[in-house]
Amino acid sequence: MSLSLSTISREQHLAYLQSLPSASHCQVPAWADVKNEWRSENLGWFDKSGELVGAALVLYRQLPKVKRYLAYLPEGPVINWYAPNLEEWLQPMLAHLKHQGAFTVKMGPPVVIRRWNSAAIKAGIQDPDVKRLRDVEASVIEPRAFEVSDKLRRMGWQQAEDGGAGFGDVQPRYVFQVPLANRSLDDVLKGFNQLWRRNIKKAEKAGVEVVQGGYEDLPTWQYLYEITAERDKFRPRPLSYFQRQWTALNSEDPNRMRLYIAKHEGEPLAAATMLTVGQHVWYSYGASANHKREVRPSNAMQWRMLRDSYALGASIYDLRGISDTLDENDHLFGLIQFKVGTGGEAVEYVGEWDFPLNKMLHKALDIYMSRR
Repeated sequence: MSLSLSTISREQHLAYLQSLPSASHCQVPAWADVKNEWRSENLGWFDKSGELVGAALVLYRQLPKVKRYLAYLPEGPVINWYAPNLEEWLQPMLAHLKHQGAFTVKMGPPVVIRRWNSAAIKAGIQDPDVKRLRDVEASVIEPRAFEVSDKLRRMGWQQAEDGGAGFGDVQPRYVFQVPLANRSLDDVLKGFNQLWRRNIKKAEKAGVEVVQGGYEDLPTWQYLYEITAERDKFRPRPLSYFQRQWTALNSEDPNRMRLYIAKHEGEPLAAATMLTVGQHVWYSYGASANHKREVRPSNAMQWRMLRDSYALGASIYDLRGISDTLDENDHLFGLIQFKVGTGGEAVEYVGEWDFPLNKMLHKALDIYMSRR
């Protein structure tokens, strides 16, 4: 297969993604407008007949005082990762990015390597000798993903360090997904554990109402999000980030980003943003108040979002990042504990990979990032 690579228009890029069942929300052209502190570029791969067969959103971050850039392809590029001639896809990309002034390239192949169903995860949690997901036998292993990793290593790509909890990458290596394809909503609800089903009923009985919000409701979201940030000790993004995200993504597709708010007696208690690309739906950000937790607004909200995803024809409802820890004493354990109750599965991707085009500058970046 003879491939050529060139820059493409946003319209070509979007049309290509729309021809696929799905792609990451980090690879849609409008994501460049969300990440407006980065310079961006849309790349396309063409076969010998001139047909567009792959695409990528590249984000460029300039080094201070030097005209050299980190080139980042979050959860991309969108290419045929199982192609036997993977080098023919990636070498032209590296040459192009080097010509653009990149000193290093970071990418996140959207390639799944392992899956663990909820039964396997629960068994792991109950086993005192098991501390991490990787200590549990995977329910599904994708041999072709190991081949992709081997090919990348042989080409000189370096895998980003794990960071000890699956958070070594910029985008999460481990996520939690609820499969929806070939299942009825009844099947999905039956897959929830007893506690989740009880909490959904409790919220219903208490009169929790889940509504879809608009741009004008983003300050309500921000209020709950900042409460959550204080409680969970993380630095929140500003309201302007979510306003920009809403405007950029929904200008590209009116259904790309949604806001859900769970209310009790008219008071907002929980909120979440949801992103959709093709048949893949992501629960992106979530927030909740510190009081009235007994009426279970978060469970009610997730169940509404899941039902709406199903109505949109989604094949996957993605609860996004989890840690790989199964240790109940680890502060990150709650991430998987809450999500496993949905009866879904933990999914491991091959992670993010770096290609140093200038080894000295790449090493300097590594040292800088490790000190942050």
